[in-house]
Order: sequence, then structure tokens, then C-alpha cells
Amino acid sequence: MLHSKEEKQQAFLRLIDIMDDLRTQCPWDKKQTLQSLRHLTIEEVFELSEAILAENMQEIKKELGDVLLHIVFYARIASETESFDIVDVINELCEKLIRRHPHIYGNVSVSGAEEVSQNWEQIKQAESKGEKSVLAGVPASLPALLKAMRMQEKARAVGFDWEQKEQVWQKVEEEMQEFQQTYNHTQDFDLQEAEKEFGDLLFSLVNYARFLGINPETALERTNQKFLKRFQYLEQKAKENNRRLSEMSLSEMDIFWNEAKNFT
Repeated sequence: MLHSKEEKQQAFLRLIDIMDDLRTQCPWDKKQTLQSLRHLTIEEVFELSEAILAENMQEIKKELGDVLLHIVFYARIASETESFDIVDVINELCEKLIRRHPHIYGNVSVSGAEEVSQNWEQIKQAESKGEKSVLAGVPASLPALLKAMRMQEKARAVGFDWEQKEQVWQKVEEEMQEFQQTYNHTQDFDLQEAEKEFGDLLFSLVNYARFLGINPETALERTNQKFLKRFQYLEQKAKENNRRLSEMSLSEMDIFWNEAKNFT
């Protein structure tokens, strides 16, 4: 069921009123600070991410509500020191969206989503008056895989990128060879050098995934979830047979592992 604009406005105002009540009347909500909420916000975002990967619309709705609550909560806390309030947050966001979509709110023409993305990054860079690096907008705390993809995307927006995906794959093969040369199974194996080359290999694979339109963070997490389900199936089958995994041979475990592939 789709709601009218008036219903959306009423729902948002209801949330604001409830937040005001909680902040002034609830002992827990009254003691929260920007810092105390930070780790909880991170947790909520990860829970939202899991719900999206699971394509569970009910959970997505629930987790979106939790994330929205945190946004309203931060704005309410900031309003108490007259730093800003939720109106300032929303208006600043609206102005940014208008500035960075000149093909909607101006007279700029674009050929597609790729050009929209490039325009976004170029406008963002212009807004900083060139004072910041193109890569400054990539949070340092991002997971390494996602950070690599975002840095590559931002570099691409200013023209620093390969032209063809075949060139990127050649780079992958080159990095693979360099890693194999470092990890040569000899006694003089240099762990630090191998780690460096492995990092280069991962970075090039992220680059290739980007050219194919694959989000490497999502791809790896889906594989993590698949491994989790198959391993838990293996554990369950071992338990049903009164066996411990540590007592089973690899060939015995492989039987159940291959069975699990039929369910995941």
C-alpha cells in the first residue's frame, strides 16, 4: 500500500514528537550522546545490510526504521546545543541533491548512469574548491575491500582508469604472476613481500569486478553466507551420526559438504 504525501508527513512528524518525548522522559534516551550512539548505529547499518542480502523485505523495513531513528536521535541531540536540527539536516541534503543533479534541476544532458556518477564526483570536488584530494571522501574506517572499490570509483570519475576490461584482466594476471613468484614454496619465503603482492592482486581483482558491475563486498559476503550454511549443514549431519568433525576424515566430511551444495 502506497501512502499519500500527507500520510508521509504525518508519520515523520509523529516520529519527531516521539523522539522529543523519549529525550525528555526516558532515562536511557536522556543520557545518550553522539559518541554513545556511534557503535549502535554501526551495528544497525550492518543489520540492515544483512537483511538486504537476505532479500527479507520485512526485516529491511524494520532495520530501516532503526537507522532512521538514529538519524533523528543525532539531530535531536545536536539541537540541544543549537548546532543544528533535523530541518537543517534535511535542507542541506536537499540542496546537495539539487546541486549534484544538474540533469534534473538544470540544463545538463547525460548519456546514462555512468555519466551521472562522474558528474557527481566532479561537482563534489568543485564544491571543495580543490582543497581536498579526490579520495578524501572515502572513509578511512571502511572495510578494505569496499574502500578499494570506492577509491577506484572516485579515481574513475576524474578520468583515471583503464579503458577496457581486458586491460584490467591483464593486470590481474600480472599481479597473480608476481604473487606466485614471491610465494615460491621455498624456505626463503618473505611473508611481508608476499602480503604486499597479495594486496596488489586483491586490488586488481576488485578493479576487474568493478568493470563487470560486480560489487566485490557483496560478492564476498554472499560467499561467506554460503560457506556458513554449508558448514552448519556439515556440523548437523555429523551430530546426527554421533560423530565429531575433529574425528572425521576430510573425505568423510566432503560427502556431507557435497550434499549441502544441493541446498545452498
